[in-house]
Amino acid sequence: MTHLGTPQPARHPQPTVKAAALAYLRFERPDLDEAERFLTDFGLRVADRRRDALFFRATGAQPFCYVVQRAPVARFVGFALAVGARSDLEKLRAAVPGASALESVDEPGDGERVRLLDPSGFIIEAVHGRAPVTPLPHRVPLAINTATEHPRINATQRPELVPAEVMKLGHVVIEVPEFQATCAWYTQHFGFIPSDVQVLPDGSPAVVFMRLDLGDVPADHHTLALVQGIVPLYSHSAYEVSDLDAVGIGQRVLRERGWKHAWGIGRHILGSQIFDYWKDPWGDKHEHYTDGDLFDAAQPMGVHAFHRGAMAQWGPAMPRRFAQPKLSPALIREALRNLQRSPDLSVGKLLTIARLLA
Repeated sequence: MTHLGTPQPARHPQPTVKAAALAYLRFERPDLDEAERFLTDFGLRVADRRRDALFFRATGAQPFCYVVQRAPVARFVGFALAVGARSDLEKLRAAVPGASALESVDEPGDGERVRLLDPSGFIIEAVHGRAPVTPLPHRVPLAINTATEHPRINATQRPELVPAEVMKLGHVVIEVPEFQATCAWYTQHFGFIPSDVQVLPDGSPAVVFMRLDLGDVPADHHTLALVQGIVPLYSHSAYEVSDLDAVGIGQRVLRERGWKHAWGIGRHILGSQIFDYWKDPWGDKHEHYTDGDLFDAAQPMGVHAFHRGAMAQWGPAMPRRFAQPKLSPALIREALRNLQRSPDLSVGKLLTIARLLA
């Protein structure tokens, strides 16, 4: 099932298909009204409202990029990857054990999908044929005067103090106990290309940032990132806004409306994004970003040391609790089981990661 014998992260020579885009995220929440309040303050727009589900969109042509379904317990279910042809869905059905039947989608944009389960237990939907919608108007990036260039003469900067306009869903980051198998699954079945990997002192990977293989067309530095974890967890998702002013205004609006800040504003090292992180009502992190790197398929993978200071070029240091999961008896039991069965986990590795993040 995986590209056996090749340590991950590594490109797969013949992937089943090549994903074309990150389509949407799927969450379950007990309170749809509270979810709507946060997400609209964050800058998403309601695309469709149903009895037990809310669909949110960005300003682009995708019919939705985020769905919240009513459920007793809050959890991240998984995400969808768009593929370029209906035949790609059939290829995935044939290649991935446990794949669902090809089914029509009764959600905004319609289309068809195949549901898959990755090696760490996240539900991945391969989707095709979603109908685009009319893009929404948005503020254009501000013209910036620098010390050497002055495009703005006899004009002022007065951006409106409103929620940041989310222009697209950019990436999702998940923690996985089965790092090698999960990374191999995404490179083999969806053609993801590792852009950068952060490694521990023994050379084993701790984080990999992976981009879409769009050939000569530049792709975001990462659409999916995998973190070596003790249990399968949602880490965060990221949403592109127009410019640095949108990041800053978004922070002010979210602060004034009472939401909990997580980290920022700063600039990442790997990916270069200017970022700002916020927590939703259930503690899940959502990131505004702008000015990210773009790589085509020719760019080789970079290798970097993993440590707390490697997360940002400037801005406040990453909070010590930023990457720590919310502990519970169930999480501890699952972590102990994974320590026994995952070839990628050991007590020594977990202690090393904790020390490097301290």
